[in-house]
Amino acid sequence: MSVKLIVDSASDIDQKEAERLGVVLVPMEVKIGEEEYLDGVTLTPDLFYEKLTQSGELPKTSQINPYRFSEVFAKATENGDSAVAITISSKLSGTYASAKQAAQDFQGKVFVVDSLNACIGERLLCQRALTLIKEGGSAAEIAQTLDKDKKKINLMALLGTLEYLKKGGRISAAVAFAGSMLSLKPVVAVEEGAIRLVGKALGSKKGNNLLSNLVAKKGIDFTMPYGVVWSGTDDTLIKQYVQDSAHLWQHATDEVPSYRIGSTIGTHIGPNAIGVAFFEK
Repeated sequence: MSVKLIVDSASDIDQKEAERLGVVLVPMEVKIGEEEYLDGVTLTPDLFYEKLTQSGELPKTSQINPYRFSEVFAKATENGDSAVAITISSKLSGTYASAKQAAQDFQGKVFVVDSLNACIGERLLCQRALTLIKEGGSAAEIAQTLDKDKKKINLMALLGTLEYLKKGGRISAAVAFAGSMLSLKPVVAVEEGAIRLVGKALGSKKGNNLLSNLVAKKGIDFTMPYGVVWSGTDDTLIKQYVQDSAHLWQHATDEVPSYRIGSTIGTHIGPNAIGVAFFEK
């Protein structure tokens, strides 16, 4: 008997990568205009950002319901296997509650972990889970370790625009206009499962410096998963950031993994955002 890992698509793990990693992907449903998609299956990042910039309204992401989780849990455990399911933060979606409800019918077989994160933050917890599975821990032990380790994950990002926060009602039109006029670049972080503003800088250069200073203050644990993240269709900004912030990792690693933000978080922050995620020392 083995332990299987189940994860929702808010982790920005798509179907092809999930198959390569041996992960069971549960895609979220995304509606853009009148079209409906399965995130990471029929909706790729390229298609998402193309639709996002062309559409006058924000995409709508539906939480995964208990019935869909029940189907996945039943299949994952049908041969006597157990499973660990990692979901997007309960502060950002009702998906975790749905998974917990479905897991009640699989007591002792399925253990649900609230990542208290999303996109690359949730991905890092999945990478940690895969390591624990390889080390031979039981599903219960792995879930317990993940609940402890997730508190050390930091995700910080520099946003390229305030437009999508305005469209989503997160900030007022006046604040968005003032920010664009001043070239104001906000830095956000995931704290206790919610997205919060942690700093502001005038211009991209100062914004990059602020992001790097915040990362350096926490300190990256290079023995654990880490990486950078970007949104949009062009990775030029994140490549430049990695080069300009070489002091953060040049003595610890030869390669910094880079991932793209998908629809769940991309809907609210738009293109041209860059970020760093890591377990702090």
